[in-house]
Amino acid sequence: MKFREYAASKAAALCMSALAAIVWGIFAYLTGAAPVLLWLSEGFFVAAVVLRYVVGYALAKKKLDKLQKCMDGLSDKYLLGEMLEKPFDATEYEYYSVMSAVSRSAIGAVKNAEREKEEYMQFVEQWIHEIKTPLTACSLICDNGADAVKIKRELKRADNLTDSALYYARLRKPETDTVIAQCDVSCLIAEAIKSQRELLVAAKISVETNGDFSVFTDGKSVVFVIKQLLINCAKYCAGCRVTITAADGTITVADNGIGIAAHELPRITARGFTGEAGRKAGSTGMGLYIASEICKRIGISFSVISELGKGTTFELKFDRTNDLTKM
Repeated sequence: MKFREYAASKAAALCMSALAAIVWGIFAYLTGAAPVLLWLSEGFFVAAVVLRYVVGYALAKKKLDKLQKCMDGLSDKYLLGEMLEKPFDATEYEYYSVMSAVSRSAIGAVKNAEREKEEYMQFVEQWIHEIKTPLTACSLICDNGADAVKIKRELKRADNLTDSALYYARLRKPETDTVIAQCDVSCLIAEAIKSQRELLVAAKISVETNGDFSVFTDGKSVVFVIKQLLINCAKYCAGCRVTITAADGTITVADNGIGIAAHELPRITARGFTGEAGRKAGSTGMGLYIASEICKRIGISFSVISELGKGTTFELKFDRTNDLTKM
């Protein structure tokens, strides 16, 4: 900062000082003050004003140079707000308080972005390792006679993994892909079951459905959530029976499989949580996390009841429903 720029920023105060000097001179002259005293007082006043702004400029420049040097030494410039010295001037202190709040907000945003980036990279790495399994299985099947049924089953597993990666990526951006429309829940359930037919047959899982209602929601997202629950049944509950019920604005997916331990139940929708069964199956622990986050986004209450050795029941409760049976 140059002195000219500093003086320009103090133009109003300098004008007031000049006006005060003129008023004082007129007052002293009209009261009959001696010319020597008049000019000495005027000279002293001007010298005091000049000295004040020269010293003020020197202090301000020293402070700004120190601040610039501090900023140049920071690799992360957003941390500068944490390095500011507390001023004594009341106005400057208000600016300092605002800048400190902005700095803390920026630090929080950066940390969140770094954490999300790290989590996403971890998911991608896990996804790459997991998708190798069905691809390797397809290769082995082709080398041993190319059984079409088995190939379709492994391709479906790869397709499910791809869907999971796609929906996980969508969780990180605004809801641009969400399309709300009136849907018949029975059609969404049928679509989800049909899409997982190969895995359900291979796992010898029987599925029974009953009930229906109409709801305004994003049908594709609901299908994905139901698919994820069926995928988990195929993965952990081979040979079990699944009953899907739609009634009173709630979709219930119940199985008579292995169940979930009580101490694991509160954490099953946590990001990356696998549990004992998941660790044995080599799960990434992302399926129910993505499903629960999708439910939050489109206004569905996602809950689960389970007892070890007796089965698990998931409930998807919609906030707003329009049951066609009551129309």
